[in-house]
Order: sequence, then structure tokens, then C-alpha cells
Amino acid sequence: MNATTPSDNSNLGPFALSGPVPKPDPRKVPLRGDIAHIALAGRYFVPHYVVPMPLMVCDMGANMRAEATDESEIVYDLFPGQRFDVLDSNASWAWGCLGPDGPVGYVKTSELLDPFA
Repeated sequence: MNATTPSDNSNLGPFALSGPVPKPDPRKVPLRGDIAHIALAGRYFVPHYVVPMPLMVCDMGANMRAEATDESEIVYDLFPGQRFDVLDSNASWAWGCLGPDGPVGYVKTSELLDPFA
């Protein structure tokens, strides 16, 4: 075999594309088609990797939801003062996680505080 043989991966380095991987559970892995948590850079290929912005859950607590709607399933109950790592947000909802291993979901931006403000 030489370096041009497709089955020879020895010269491709640590981030070689070697084929499809099983689709992870979107509630456990902070990964979407467009972005992923920076800690996943060696495991999943997406256009952008995000360094999370740590925010804090407000005094009333918050619900992490599967989708960015009030009617969506509650994935996790967040307690007051708990850290929530935001990976993407708009005026109403923040998408993020409790860490690179999840859980992952949407939280209302009004229920999150900047601990450094």
C-alpha cells in the first residue's frame, strides 16, 4: 500500500474523516448540524465549534426544554445558581448544556443571568 490507497489512514493525522459515526442523542451531546461544543472538536465534524458562555440560572430556577417553545418537553430542571453553558442564543431562548456530556436543551434567556455582571 502507498499513501494514496484509501484504506491507508496512517498519514492522515488525528482528525482524519474515516466514515460516518452513529448519530448521538441530541439531548445528551451539545451538537447540531451547524455548531458543536468546542470539547467535541476531535469527535464530530461541524462547520463551527463554540466556546461556551457560562451563565447562571436565576433565583426561580429554570426548565431546560427539548425545543425552543414553552410547550416542548422538559429535559431537565435547573436549580437557582446552577451554571448553564450557552452555545447559541436569540432574544428569547438560549441553546446550551451543563457540560460537553450534556444534558442539552433550550432555556429562556430571561431565566439566565451573567454571573460577572
